[in-house]
Amino acid sequence: MKLSAHISLFLLAASAVIVTSCGSSHADRDDRPAMTATILPLKHIVEQIVGQDFVIEVLVPVGASPETFEPTPKQYIRMNESQMVFTTGLIDFENTLLARMERKDNLIDLSRGIELMAGSCSHDHPAAVAARSREAAAKGLPHGIDPHIWTSPRELRTMARNACEAIMLKYPDSAKYRHAYEAFDKRLQQLDSLCRTMCDASRTKAFVVYHPALTYYARAYDMEQIAIEDDGKEPSARELARIIDKARAAHVTALLYQSQFPRSVVEVVARDIGVECREIDPMAEDVEQNIMRITRTITGCGE
Repeated sequence: MKLSAHISLFLLAASAVIVTSCGSSHADRDDRPAMTATILPLKHIVEQIVGQDFVIEVLVPVGASPETFEPTPKQYIRMNESQMVFTTGLIDFENTLLARMERKDNLIDLSRGIELMAGSCSHDHPAAVAARSREAAAKGLPHGIDPHIWTSPRELRTMARNACEAIMLKYPDSAKYRHAYEAFDKRLQQLDSLCRTMCDASRTKAFVVYHPALTYYARAYDMEQIAIEDDGKEPSARELARIIDKARAAHVTALLYQSQFPRSVVEVVARDIGVECREIDPMAEDVEQNIMRITRTITGCGE
């Protein structure tokens, strides 16, 4: 084969690679409009309603603490470009979003209509504690507001309804969103009923958790949440002894701890109680599956 033929074949192959590469780049680009959720559990709620019609971007990345999170300038730009921004309305960094949002009517507070509960969730972040204290005083709660409203199916139903109403207001002709919401709400009702049945059948009516993130769950199922951490601080030896005695008397089945905390912190306490350490992640995206997993851990049913 002549040199010119080799060159022609090379150029032809190179052109094919370039065309394929360009085509792949174009195909990989997602041209769907975007919505924003401040945390992963909210992404799950919104996706159950809008399906794949939108890209749902999440501000707080996996493994990060929402209590100490601060959006980047790029994220603020993307938020202002989003069709809607969904928040709990209760986490410290969310309360700064409103002032920096150009289209404030696109900021959707999913906690509307929920009976909020007092609680501590400081993660040793004094600014967050102070902000929650001010907000708690304004809402009539004495010791701060527990923001973990997505850990209970009952509160999830309210959050889903708020999301659906806001989405339908913006897209009134999309009946499929209403139908998707109704299917989601039915699943949440079934989840609530199943969790209630499992909790009622359980020998224990309490659970121990390192960080008090299941306050709304405990209220929903008449359970007592026995928290080791209080306002971001570990208990004294005397208080820890009281917690251990209380946990034993309540026949708790496991000591729950969040994945953000080291297992070594709770292993000694779990041994003294006579139970295993079980890791949970209240920030997991699939809230339905997560609630069922937590229920099985607390009740000891279905494991």
